[in-house]
Amino acid sequence: MDIKQLIYLCNLERERHFGRAAEASFVSQPTLSARLKNLERELGVALIHRGNSFQGFTAEGERVLSWAREIVSVYQGLKLEVESLKQGLAGTLRIGIVPQCGIPLAQLLFDARLEYPALEYQVNVLSADQLLEALINHSVDIGVGFFELNLLQELHFQVAPLPDRGVDLVFHPAHFTGLSPQSVVTLAQAAAFPLCLAEPSRYFRRYLDEHFRGEGLHPHIALESASIFHLLQGVFVGLGCGIMPRGHLLPGMTPDLLSAPIRLPAMKRQGAVVVAEPGRATPLAKTLFAFAAVWLADRINREV
Repeated sequence: MDIKQLIYLCNLERERHFGRAAEASFVSQPTLSARLKNLERELGVALIHRGNSFQGFTAEGERVLSWAREIVSVYQGLKLEVESLKQGLAGTLRIGIVPQCGIPLAQLLFDARLEYPALEYQVNVLSADQLLEALINHSVDIGVGFFELNLLQELHFQVAPLPDRGVDLVFHPAHFTGLSPQSVVTLAQAAAFPLCLAEPSRYFRRYLDEHFRGEGLHPHIALESASIFHLLQGVFVGLGCGIMPRGHLLPGMTPDLLSAPIRLPAMKRQGAVVVAEPGRATPLAKTLFAFAAVWLADRINREV
């Protein structure tokens, strides 16, 4: 057994396709398949359900995968640690984020790069539940999303909480002339407008739907999408109004759109930047997490 076989196995889990896993591993598909079959022979168990295409992992394969993720994560952390000793802090940090989390992530990364210019970033957009799984599986180095804090504590994650700034109704004044940024909108008033909302599987949408149901409201969802870009286009052309957590960069990026606060209770889950415990986090993740914790505290102090 060698580390490459375990990397191939992890790549196959991520890609769910032999050809794409081979490309991600920088080998041919026959080479990847042969190395994984050698791993199965060495372990004496079948790891993969095979047919004309990839059909998932066996129960034994899932157990081996959990070890493979851990070993590959430690191996990659070791390589980064050695590189940082030789060259200073450099490399690509994998960030997982939920699409409607109230943090200007791009501004955080820009400010961090002023201090750590050799850092690069790969951002993956995930649901809240997918993000927690990705953190546990080490497929992202740092997470930004909505979490249950007691569960994070049980899993020994480090947490930098995000302030809850509330929720806004986002609209184009040319299409919704009765709305004003000075208004405080009730949920019933918001439900009276056509809405452009994230798809129902997203935590923020589930949070909204729970309160709509609690007040006996049946909003008209004119557009729903996993893409914030498409939702904003819908708001821009007047297809409907959007509902988003406050704290993003929309006011500066889309000056034609206006926002009015919605009166809503706080979310049950806590917005946070999350990273593994100190002994398990990669050097890049530890560095950005420490920077983010100070950066967030500074922003909160300036807002008070």
